[in-house]
Formats: sequence, C-alpha cells, structure tokens
Amino acid sequence: MKALRSLTLVAALGAATGPCVWAAPTPAITSNQDPGFGATGHVEIVASIPTPCPSGIVVVNNRLFLTFPKHDGDHAGPVLAEWKNGQLSAFPSEKFAASKSGPPEDRLVSPHGMTTDTRGMIWVIDDGKVQGQPIPPGGAKIVGIDPATGTVVSKVVLKDTVLPGSHMNDLRVDLTHGPKGTAFITDSSFDGHPALVVVDLATGRQRRVLEGTVSVLADPGYQTVLDGRVLPFTPKTPTFPGGGADGITLSQDSSRLYYAPLASRRLYSLPTAQLADFSVSSASLAKMVVDEGEKGAADGLATDAWGRIYTTAADHDAIFRRNTDGSFDLVASDPRFVWPDGIFADNRYVYVVLGQWTRLPRFHNGHDMRKPPFLIARMPIRAP
Repeated sequence: MKALRSLTLVAALGAATGPCVWAAPTPAITSNQDPGFGATGHVEIVASIPTPCPSGIVVVNNRLFLTFPKHDGDHAGPVLAEWKNGQLSAFPSEKFAASKSGPPEDRLVSPHGMTTDTRGMIWVIDDGKVQGQPIPPGGAKIVGIDPATGTVVSKVVLKDTVLPGSHMNDLRVDLTHGPKGTAFITDSSFDGHPALVVVDLATGRQRRVLEGTVSVLADPGYQTVLDGRVLPFTPKTPTFPGGGADGITLSQDSSRLYYAPLASRRLYSLPTAQLADFSVSSASLAKMVVDEGEKGAADGLATDAWGRIYTTAADHDAIFRRNTDGSFDLVASDPRFVWPDGIFADNRYVYVVLGQWTRLPRFHNGHDMRKPPFLIARMPIRAP
C-alpha cells in the first residue's frame, strides 16, 4: 500500500506541475571506446595503430593489409601498408604507397576501399582526394596488386566517371564477366551525386549507373545513435558520416552485387550479368534492383566462404551476419567498435577496422575527438 500511495503521489504531482521530462546527459568522449555500450561475443584485437586512421582491409595468407585515405586529413604515413611485427610497412613500396611527388597516376594518392578477387589478387580503389584539394587527373583509379610479389598487375584510371565531388569509396572485382574481370565501385559522393561505377578491367571502359535513384541515395529522415547522441542525417550540417552508396559486396558465385547507402538501413542487390553489360541502360538496371530488406546501419559489407554477408552496424557498435535465408545473427558487439568501417571475411575470421570516423573535427565544431590507438579486430567464424 505504501508503494501504491507513492505512485499516486507521483501521478498527482505530475498532473499538478505538468509532465516530468528527464534526459540523460550526453556521455563524454574520453577514450577510443563508445561510452554507451557493453560487449558481447568473442573479439580479438590484432593491430593497434597510433596513427594514421585506417579504413580498407584485406587479409591474404595471414598477412594484414590496410589503407589510410587522405580525404579527411593529409597525413605523413603510407596510404597502403602491411601490418607486420607491430608496425606499418608501405606496400608494395615506399615510392608507390608513401610518396607525395610524381604523377598521380603512378602512385597511390588516397586509397579507400580494398578487396581480393577469387585468385587472391588485391584490388584497391584510390579516390585521389586529399583534404582541401581537387581530385587531380590520374588520382582516381583502380589498382590490382599481387600480394606475393608486390607487382602492380592492373591499373585503370577513372576519367569520365569521376565528378568534382566524387568519393570513390569501395569496390568489388568480379572475374566471371569480362576477359580480365569487371570492377564495381560505390561513389558515395561528397556533394550529393552518389552512383555505382562499372569498369571493364580489360579495356578500361567505364560508366556511372543508378545516379539519382533510390537504392544509391540516403534515406529521407534517417537517424542514428552514436557515442550516446541521437543524430539525424542533415546533409548541409552533417553530424556524422552519411550519404549515398557505400558498402558493397558480391555473392559467393559473383552472380549478384549487394550494396547499400551509408545513411540507410536497406540492403539492395543487382544481377552482375546485367550490371556488367554496357548495353543495358541505367534506367533498365534501376528496374532490376531488389530491395533485400533491413540490414542495420552498415558502412562495410563482406561475404564469407559460405555466402553469408557481414555488415558493420555503427549504431550498435556491432557486426551482424546475414545468413543465406535472409535471417540475421549478432556476431559481436563491443564498445571499442566506434564506427566499424572496412570489413573482410574468409573461412576462419571476420576482420573489421574501427575507424572512429564519427569523431572527425567536421562533426564536432572543429575538434578532433578521435582517440588513438586505432584498432583492428577479428572474430572467429565457422561453417553454418
């Protein structure tokens, strides 16, 4: 009865004084962990990098490779490196991956996404963008590298597919279409013109598709929660990384391409046979797009050896797995997963870069809230 009387008193006070509104204080950012989340699942930290901030990732024969783009800051370190013996080593060479001089087409300027093909070659998308500078001719390009020898086996400069505000974000390479394969790239765009870019690696022929269509655009009214803050997507005054087509991955047999805008929880797909066919118009491709449903707030996407898709989930500090039947599992969540970015899966682990991109100065009134070290994590996986 005492408890009942207390509840009655609280109700009466609420009626007399109006509703009581209480809001939790915004958690302070004091470390490289999210102040609003706990941990679930088995997580192993495989690299701890003081600087610069990594983005793309691949693992080949237990060798860890990372990209370090410059579109949010011109750093002094390599832009493509192998992590070994606890330090970064420019890959495939200092001249190609750590030089700021020479023609942009002859070196890496600002590589972002990275992948491997079914033959084990590494493919990198260089967006060519250094903070505060226009994209130079030859800066935006696709580069293929043999990890065993460090030889550049392919290079295709992006020309008419690059707009002044382009951000060539990530790529996948399909060896089942075209004599040397076809590259699919997400241009997430810095100025509101996202699209998919298709490149025939044998001829260099290239085109933009789906620009202005729903599947490459941010969702209207998109909202997320990061570092304990509720944040709407506002293109003119952004408070977190957001925008168009970003995450991208192939099905295990390369028959479908999966992709998603950054400020969206939808997953979309297209048949690669039609996407790689330059005679199929962009308007026709738009009619073939399949909305695969919700997948969380993903940046990176990756496919494992059994055809399951892994998605980063920044608003849950987590990694999700989309099974082949469309159901989802939580692989792991961890407060150290501050904006999980690049992701890579093989038949043993799923790896993820913890980029802290939500804490860049442009989202915090000019203050850099990133807290080194920047971590690379992996989680064990096994056959279904």
